Amino acid sequence: MQQRIVVVGAGFGGLEVVKGLAGAPVDITFIDRRNHHLFQPLLYQVATASLATSEIAWPIRSLVWDRPGVTTVLANVTGVDAKRRLVLLEDGATVPYDTLVLATGARHAYFGHDEWEPYALGLKTLEDATTIRRRILVAFERAEQEADPEKQAALLTFVIVGAGPTGVELAGTIAELARDTLPREFRNIDTGRARVVLIEAGQRVLAGFPEDLSDYALRSLRKLGVEVELGRAVSDCSADSVTYGDIRLATRTIIWVAGVRASPAAEWLGAPADRVGRIQVMPDLTVPGHPEIFAIGDTVTVNGPDGKPAPGIAPAAKQEGRYVAAVIKQRLRGDAEPQPFHYRHQGSLAQIGKRRAVIDFGWMRLRGALAWWLWGIAHIYFLIGSRARLSVAINWLWVHARNQRSARLITQGEAQIESPENPTAKGAVKANSPLG
Repeated sequence: MQQRIVVVGAGFGGLEVVKGLAGAPVDITFIDRRNHHLFQPLLYQVATASLATSEIAWPIRSLVWDRPGVTTVLANVTGVDAKRRLVLLEDGATVPYDTLVLATGARHAYFGHDEWEPYALGLKTLEDATTIRRRILVAFERAEQEADPEKQAALLTFVIVGAGPTGVELAGTIAELARDTLPREFRNIDTGRARVVLIEAGQRVLAGFPEDLSDYALRSLRKLGVEVELGRAVSDCSADSVTYGDIRLATRTIIWVAGVRASPAAEWLGAPADRVGRIQVMPDLTVPGHPEIFAIGDTVTVNGPDGKPAPGIAPAAKQEGRYVAAVIKQRLRGDAEPQPFHYRHQGSLAQIGKRRAVIDFGWMRLRGALAWWLWGIAHIYFLIGSRARLSVAINWLWVHARNQRSARLITQGEAQIESPENPTAKGAVKANSPLG
């Protein structure tokens, strides 16, 4: 009987494992709680109406249709019985394995304040992105009809918590949406007066970048009209305000990109984990005490060449996925133990609006328009399929040339749209549970 491989999670790491095992004498079961693979680096562009969902996500089955040895299962994993080598599914079913790969990703973390979740929207899934897009677009629509100046100002105040790459990219794009795309379409409000406030508890935006690029990003955000609040931690989020430092700001839209927590994979296995729940794996990316179980991506913490944990980004997950596939094939051949996994950092990129970006390759740093073009080329290259690449390239050129964002669709009727006051109304999406 062929080796039974189970891969949980169809993100970058999981997909790379399946791709890397092409031609190997194995039967693969590919499990995910959603039916699509998501290109997460561009998720914020769906949230800000620059791209459609179909341009950054692909049905899993369409990606493995030519692999008869791969069976795709749409299911929610609730645990692992490591003793009997079974993956446990929510409906009570089980999936046996000889080798298991956990690529179960991460979810939002509110630093012990999960009660903020209905008001501070996270961004990890397509559902999150379309919910944020609805909230942003509906805020402008309601402001257009609001006669009370204070309520109108709150509707036109957009708060992003967390100034990492996603927070910076969101802030810059929302500012451009308000100032460049929407002004000519509204009659009763000046959308250019919208406030975009980026709150960061630390002392710098893009803290993972060199200081000169961080400073450039800060200046660029302020040129776009973004209000950047540094050194102020959020202490409360509610339906109508956010409190940071000693300031209470009235707002109806809060987007949370300040922290993540790993999926409960470590709890399933009783494995050692860091403070955010990531499994502390062995040098070959196996779970301690379980050489038949690998864990990769945001599920784990792995040190880079500088001794610091590798960042939770797509290239890291892809490298880990390729490594695990190679190790599995080595085992099947009966080869010697593999070399430990070594993460190779290929660079950090962040966009700041449609004509500015920063790139840190380590040996070279870029900023401005050239960095923006390279940022775009890199992201287009890693998309799946020529159609997606062409579609995204055309959309970006259209935004660049005409300031138009074609995905400005509110896909529920007004009565169905969730509001901060009633986040569980019909149409609201609860999508923050972990992948897998």
